[in-house]
Amino acid sequence: MMGYSSRFYLVLLLSICGVVSLASPIEDQKRDRITQLPGQPKNVGFAQYSGYVTVNEQSGRALFYWLVEAPVSRGPRSRPLVLWLNGGPGCSSIAYGASEEIGPFHIRPDGRSLYLNPYAWNKLANILFLDSPAGVGFSYSNKTTDLYTFGDQRTAEDAYAFLVNWFERFPQYKHREFYIAGESYAGHYVPQLAQIVYQKNKGIQNPVINFKGFMVGNAVTDDYHDYVGTFEYWWTHGLVSDSTYRTLKIACNFGSSQHPSVQCMQALRVATVEQGNIDPYSVYTQPCNNTASLRRGLKGRYPWMSRAYDPCTERYSDSYFNRPEVQKAFHANVTGIPYEWKACSDIVGNYWTDSPLSMLPIYQELISAGYRIWVYSGDTDAVVPVTATRYSIDALKLPTIINWYPWYDSGKVGGWSQVYKGLTMVTVRGAGHEVPLHRPRQAFILFSSFLQNKFMPTS
Repeated sequence: MMGYSSRFYLVLLLSICGVVSLASPIEDQKRDRITQLPGQPKNVGFAQYSGYVTVNEQSGRALFYWLVEAPVSRGPRSRPLVLWLNGGPGCSSIAYGASEEIGPFHIRPDGRSLYLNPYAWNKLANILFLDSPAGVGFSYSNKTTDLYTFGDQRTAEDAYAFLVNWFERFPQYKHREFYIAGESYAGHYVPQLAQIVYQKNKGIQNPVINFKGFMVGNAVTDDYHDYVGTFEYWWTHGLVSDSTYRTLKIACNFGSSQHPSVQCMQALRVATVEQGNIDPYSVYTQPCNNTASLRRGLKGRYPWMSRAYDPCTERYSDSYFNRPEVQKAFHANVTGIPYEWKACSDIVGNYWTDSPLSMLPIYQELISAGYRIWVYSGDTDAVVPVTATRYSIDALKLPTIINWYPWYDSGKVGGWSQVYKGLTMVTVRGAGHEVPLHRPRQAFILFSSFLQNKFMPTS
C-alpha cells in the first residue's frame, strides 16, 4: 500500500504493461473480508470488511477502517455509503460510533461477546468507520513523532487520501451517493474533510467520490459561541453558581485566542467542583463508577435495563479490542503496535497542534455549494450543549424556512427541529453527547430523515 498519487501512477503503468489485472481490487477485498468476529451472533446477513489503507508512504501512516454493509435483504448495492468519524481529538470511531452507537454489534459487559443493535444504521446505508488520525485505535504511523504533531489540517488531508485509496480497493462504491457523519470534535473533522472533497471535485462531471452532504451531532463548531452556549447551559441547568457563571463569561473570551487565561482556568476548576460527580456528557444519568454493579444486577429482573444507557461501555471496548483473537479477526495490529489499544489516545489528544477557531466559514462555503447539511444535538449534554449549537447556527444568519417545531416518535415528542435555507437543525430530547447511545430509536429516525432529506416526522 502507498500514497494515493504514487499508487495511481504505478497501477496505471503496471496495467498498461499487463502486470495488474482488473481483479486486483477484488483480491484486496477478499483479504479484508471479516468471516466472523469473536462473540458475534451468527448469520447476521450482511458483509463486513476491515483493514488498513496507507495514507502516507514516507512516514508509514496507515488508517484502520471497518466497513459494515447493509443487509443483503435490504439491497446494499442500492444504498448510499456513509463515513462515520468520532472526535476527541484522539478517539476511536471503532470504540464509540461502531461499538456503542450506530454499529451492528454492541459489546456486552463481559468484554467478550457481542449482541445485535436493533437500531444499527447499516440497516439504512453502508457504514464505513475510520480511526483517524494515525495513532488512534488501530491506526498507526511508523514515524513516532507523527503522533505528537497531528492537527486538523493533516487529519483532513490523511482522511482524504484514505478515501481516494479506499475507493480504489472498493470500486463498486465509486460514484455511489456518499455522506460524512460524526460527532463531538468531528464537528471539525467532518466539515473540513467535506471541504476538501468539494474542492477536489470541482470541475469533475461524474466524480468518484459522489459527495452529497454531511451530518454532525453535538459538534464543536465555533469556539466563541460554543463557550458562551456552554456556560449558559451550565447556569440554566443549575450546574454552577451565579458568581461562577458571571466569572466564566468575563474571564473566558475565546473569540480571538485558543489559550485560556489563568483566570479562566481557575473559573473552570471552580465550575468542575460545583458540578460534582456527574456525567457531564449526560447530566441526568449516573456516572459509570456508581452504576456498573447496579446494572449488572438488574438486567435479569428488568429486561429494559439492557436497552438503557450504560455509562461503562467504553470499558467493554477496552477489554474486547485488546484480545488477540479479536485483532486477528479484524486484520488489525498487523505491525505489532507497541502500545495497548485504548478508546482514546492521550498522546494524540494532548499534543494536538492546529485547530481553527471556527467552522462557520466552511459551513458558508458548503451551504452556497448546495450540499445537504444537518446538525443535531442531544439536549442533556453539558460538554457541547444544545445552546452552544444554536448560538453557532444563529451566527450564520440563515433565512428560516420552517420555524421551530416538535417532531414525534410513536406519538411522543422526540425533540425539536428548525429548517433553514441550506441547513436543518434537530434536537433529540433526553439524549446526551452520544445521541445514538442514549436515544437509539430516535437517532435512527433522525438518520433516516437525513438520508431521505425529509423533515422530521410531525405526527
